[in-house]
Amino acid sequence: MDISTMAGMLLEGFGVSAQVFALTLLGSIPLGIPVALARLSRFKPLQLLARAFISVMRGTPLMLQMFAVYFAPYYVFGIQLTTQSKWQACIIAFIINYTAYFAEIYRSGIQSIPRGQYEAAEVLGYSRVQTFARIVMPQVAKRILPAMGNEIITLVKDTSLAFAIGVAEMFSTAKALVASQRSMMPFAISALFYWGFNFLVEIILGRIEKKMDYYHD
Repeated sequence: MDISTMAGMLLEGFGVSAQVFALTLLGSIPLGIPVALARLSRFKPLQLLARAFISVMRGTPLMLQMFAVYFAPYYVFGIQLTTQSKWQACIIAFIINYTAYFAEIYRSGIQSIPRGQYEAAEVLGYSRVQTFARIVMPQVAKRILPAMGNEIITLVKDTSLAFAIGVAEMFSTAKALVASQRSMMPFAISALFYWGFNFLVEIILGRIEKKMDYYHD
């Protein structure tokens, strides 16, 4: 098999990896905000629930979480698995895992804002929602961007874990090609795809960071 054919097959698998990446971000970035707020809540049961969720998600392997989400409906509730079960379990597991990580990043960003800014907003007549949306979050967004960037780049590489439950993403395609062709070339091409996509993500994050230079600490 020539290199162009291998690259075409890997590119098809990369499309699946890109879908996992995009859907995970679409789900976990917004979900991280309420989890972070729950973590900071003065209502103790809610705070403890959020802490437990974050601890479990960060303290157990993503691959294990995928297995749990995939097999739990069958073994716990007796629900028959379908052809879409693998894909659904993969996306759900990725979203809840990265929600926990993003929630902790949000929490650290929110706690980094000086208390005086909340008091100044109160004096100016801002409500809590207005203070959070107009004063706190714009500053938090800039402060957490480097940490968010690291997690997003990690996510690109973590998409390769989807092969564990049979999702046909790029890494599983590369493994099959290596076994059938007895060549390391598919792994080398995959590495180029991962690196190229991460390089693009770095460029996008760098531009976002420059656009946020209007605000200075």
